[in-house]
Amino acid sequence: MARYLLRRILGFLPLFFGITVITFFVIHLAPGKPTDLDTSLNQKVSYEARQRIEKLYGLDRPVHVQYALWLGALLKFDFGTSFIDGRSVAGKILESLPITLAINILSIVLILTVGIPLGILASLKRGTVLDRLTTILVFIGFSMPGFWLSLLLMNYIGIGIRLFPVSGLTSVDFDSMTAAGKCLDVVRHLVCPVFVSAFGGLAGISRYTRTSMISVIHQEYITAARAKGLSENAVIYKHALRNALLPIITILGLSIPGLIGGSVIFESVFAIPGMGRLFYDAVMSRDYPVIMGILNIGAILTLLGNFIADIAYSIADPRIRIAQEKR
Repeated sequence: MARYLLRRILGFLPLFFGITVITFFVIHLAPGKPTDLDTSLNQKVSYEARQRIEKLYGLDRPVHVQYALWLGALLKFDFGTSFIDGRSVAGKILESLPITLAINILSIVLILTVGIPLGILASLKRGTVLDRLTTILVFIGFSMPGFWLSLLLMNYIGIGIRLFPVSGLTSVDFDSMTAAGKCLDVVRHLVCPVFVSAFGGLAGISRYTRTSMISVIHQEYITAARAKGLSENAVIYKHALRNALLPIITILGLSIPGLIGGSVIFESVFAIPGMGRLFYDAVMSRDYPVIMGILNIGAILTLLGNFIADIAYSIADPRIRIAQEKR
């Protein structure tokens, strides 16, 4: 098992290197330069001044040379400095990363605690009204764009009935609140973003759980477990669910990049100072160091999610663990 995990970790290194190569060259293919904001809007800036600014940022060198310099700095855990404000990229990411991680973790918890039980219930009540309602939920969840759902919540929940705030993480009078009031204020600000982040994944996980459970509960070993006189709860939750979790683990591991990518949308709509909004601002201003830093963090989190999924595989199915130990 330890050798298998070590091989998986070492296998992530060339994969991560390939991700950095592709992303670095792709973002340089986009039209516009970081110096455009400093020079294009100011007609008094001469051509020589523009060249000096590009030389200051290192943009006058070939792209492969820029990548080699950037990769050398990355190996020293140096993400560089922002082209816009001159701040450290690592510092800007560390300020926004905890907010995005907190929202995504809450979304995953909501997806697991609601989506899996809902899928199990729909599989056991197949063909009933509950099953049809979950099917409708799935279609809505897959078809509704995140920005549209965010705007609906802002209009009806935030502005219409004023149930939850729809901008930022704290209220204007946050500093004058008590400790309990501050916690409640942050929770109220997070309700809408967490719901938007989890809605699509909630619909998907419930549907995948339903499909997987239906295929498992008709297996012969489930029939044998019932014939032994085991309770229905033991048959469903101890025998059937454990085997039905394998495809769900795969889907959950693959959904982590979607959650991180979706944060760009709802953080921009709800004005949340997280990594998604930082990424959006960096793309609009062609801030290459910040873009690469955030993409690298997203790649690491994605690889980490796949690694956790591998570990969860071995826990859910002993056959996988035994096969890994024999390698």
